[in-house]
Amino acid sequence: MDEKLLLLINREWTHPALDRVMAAVSCFDVWIPILVIALIVLFVRGSFRLRAFLLVAGIAVGFNDGIVAKAIKRVADRPRPYQSHSNVRIVDLEKARPRFLAIAKPVKVKLSQSEIDDVEGRSFPSSHTMNTLAVAITSMAFFGWGASWMFLVPMIVGYSRIYTGSHWPSDVLTSLFLGAGSTLLLLAFADPVWRACTSRFWPRAYHRHPSLFAA
Repeated sequence: MDEKLLLLINREWTHPALDRVMAAVSCFDVWIPILVIALIVLFVRGSFRLRAFLLVAGIAVGFNDGIVAKAIKRVADRPRPYQSHSNVRIVDLEKARPRFLAIAKPVKVKLSQSEIDDVEGRSFPSSHTMNTLAVAITSMAFFGWGASWMFLVPMIVGYSRIYTGSHWPSDVLTSLFLGAGSTLLLLAFADPVWRACTSRFWPRAYHRHPSLFAA
């Protein structure tokens, strides 16, 4: 079932225009300049709640990416689809410096050649999916239902990882649960820590902001 769904998304449900979109969505390096500028502007000009959100979201992403996903990848050691199977479409942007200039170049599409004997697996879980879901869940904790649209981001990113041949569908689906669990666990500690620390060491901030999260 996993392989059939992969081939449908990766080989059948394709289009040249979709290749470009999915390759861009899947390539984190393309978005780094935009994200850095946006983060600086929001942190400098944003409200207390927005700054707190950025800080907690950063911690959540670091926890998911640097600890949870990294540890599971080492244990699971699952090859990516394009590593373990032949004729999987590898969809990627051309090389460019800076990386975002690759969006204007033709998309690079080629078929994989299986080399399972000397593969170091990194397919499970999908860090892209876990990280974007961590931001979506954190945004909803801080801003309520008005931020529910953020859940579209991990869904699109997760789909793009399958489309480009980087992850199995089961990788993405399981990563949604892993990312949700680890992020909710982190958020469960964030508010009590804020209350305990600020009420003791920064009472003025505590009285103005007794809770980090939206009611």
